[in-house]
Amino acid sequence: MRAADFIVASLKAHGVARVYCVPGESYLALLDALHKSGIEIIVCRHEGGAGFMAMAEAKLTGKPAVLLVSRGPGATNASIAVHSAEQDGVPLIVMIGQVARDERTRAVFQEVDYGQFFGGMAKGIYEVNEGAKLIELLPRSFRLACEGVAGPVVISLPEDMLRDEIDAPEPVVFPLPSIGGGPQEILKIQELIVQAERPLIMAGAKLRGTSGADALARFASSQRIPVAVTWKNQDVFDNGSDLFAGHLTPSATAAQRKVLAEADLIIAVGTRLGDFATLGFTLPEAPVPKQTLVHIYPDAAPIGKVIRADLGIVADPVQVLNGLSQTVRVVSAVRERWVSDVNAATRAAQKFTSPMPDDGVDFGVVTMALAKLAPADAIITTDAGNMSTWHHRHWPMTPNGMLLGCIAGAMGFGVPAAVAAQLVYPSRMAICLVGDGGVLMTGNELATAMAYGLAIKIVISNNNIYGTIRSHQEKNYAGRVSGTNLVNPDFTAWAKSFGVEAFELAMGDNVEAVVGAFLGSKGAAVLHVKSSAKALSAGGVLKG
Repeated sequence: MRAADFIVASLKAHGVARVYCVPGESYLALLDALHKSGIEIIVCRHEGGAGFMAMAEAKLTGKPAVLLVSRGPGATNASIAVHSAEQDGVPLIVMIGQVARDERTRAVFQEVDYGQFFGGMAKGIYEVNEGAKLIELLPRSFRLACEGVAGPVVISLPEDMLRDEIDAPEPVVFPLPSIGGGPQEILKIQELIVQAERPLIMAGAKLRGTSGADALARFASSQRIPVAVTWKNQDVFDNGSDLFAGHLTPSATAAQRKVLAEADLIIAVGTRLGDFATLGFTLPEAPVPKQTLVHIYPDAAPIGKVIRADLGIVADPVQVLNGLSQTVRVVSAVRERWVSDVNAATRAAQKFTSPMPDDGVDFGVVTMALAKLAPADAIITTDAGNMSTWHHRHWPMTPNGMLLGCIAGAMGFGVPAAVAAQLVYPSRMAICLVGDGGVLMTGNELATAMAYGLAIKIVISNNNIYGTIRSHQEKNYAGRVSGTNLVNPDFTAWAKSFGVEAFELAMGDNVEAVVGAFLGSKGAAVLHVKSSAKALSAGGVLKG
């Protein structure tokens, strides 16, 4: 068979249901092989949007998603997704159509050395110069994308190689190795829990999904230990539980930071303990934390890399938590006082009060209406920006719902992520929260949603500024506005031009009534919120 046909057979063997792409002449043979293959081709409007969709699918399923792009500009447009997948620890397979083999190193049309270009971002970069090599490289790439710290793998496919005839056996799938903390490690952790008065669990992305969330809930409940969730992973634990210790974000309140710092044992599970998860390497503190630190992750690389760990365990976090749930429960008045103190600080931070701005709608009020009226199992996708701070602090998430955000902080993730969410879970509502900056980066993927009949809901916060940058600007260079003002189109008319139902919120409108009508619309819909630039975030008011 052709090498291109073998790629499709291998994708099927790896359980790939769909691929995201912007078509290009450099991989026409692969597009031909996909024709009537049973694998759905999601044709997108920009490689950045296609990459974000693939990233979102990988976050939703925990399995590698596949992005197909053409050489040169197509590949470089996709680099935002490659970098974001590396930062977020998301398994992603990027297949790039490359120039023909006899043209390599001649600086021909759209030629790029992908080993150099993606060298600092991807876990692996392979250029396949012989079709037969695909038999080995494809399963290796899928395994590499998933093992340890998950991430992107780039496969460069010279266009003439795709037509190679190969004697292809049945595609091979390389299973992941089994890793897990044994009885001795579980016993050591339990001993530390018994000795601790103020233990704290820091739960990360490796606990996403039903099995992880269930294991975390059982363990925290059985041992009565508060749970703080890392950046944009607030859906791994019930935010309404008395054990919820808050969402570890840069905007965490002073009271939250103070009470969490009083922990005497931190069990970091399923997180790499990066800068956001540790509140800027202060909890636990780098390089030597004030607390005893247990760090559980399925890869040794992050353990003890920046912060010293008293007990580092390379293991499947879910397996370890399931084992710990079977141990003897610690009951003490001291522990319950600790739970109460943490819960009080968390509840205080969750309480929402509007500053009542006079220059537009308070987007926090809109967010609270969405939280009240949205289905419990809704999938919320958030773009980068201050408009997401209300959701992170005030929307009481549970594992019944789902949150998708880009930890790398890339603008433009929200709309493509909602498209992917609706494709993967067509029976659930996908709601995107996005600012006026982000929506004009990848909002064109609304056309993709319409092409596939997806009823995504997009909420645009339009305050005519790059809000996050303006907040930093006013803090560091007060009164000297430069480069952060925006001139926007009429987003209501923009939405209607795609053929979707459009709703608008301005000052004085009944927020709950409009939000209810928006969520009740049967097809795709856009809610255009004429937001306040003063009430910029859940953490404060813009004074400049």
